[in-house]
Amino acid sequence: QVQLVESGGGLVHPGGSLRLSCAASGINVRYYAMYWHRQAPGKQRDWVATITSGGVKNYADSVKGRFTVSTDNAENTVYLHMNSLKAEDTAVYYCRIAGAWGQGTQVTVSS
Repeated sequence: QVQLVESGGGLVHPGGSLRLSCAASGINVRYYAMYWHRQAPGKQRDWVATITSGGVKNYADSVKGRFTVSTDNAENTVYLHMNSLKAEDTAVYYCRIAGAWGQGTQVTVSS
């Protein structure tokens, strides 16, 4: 059974940084593409970033140049490094792999 546990969210000022973690169990992340999504209050869940099993990374235009996705195969964990955060980045962030979703972690960007 695949389980994903996100962590690292919190309250940060505009321009600040956070690093989200997605720890996987029941699956080896090195063999799968992994995805980050986010859902702001009252809005649909949107795709944010992807890292493929080959290490290819893709980002939504809204986060390109500010967010970076990476994988630590030894820790079986995927990270989302978020810099230059804006109020519009406020959302619950979810990771996804092989059809399984994590429970989400709240990111709030506010002064």
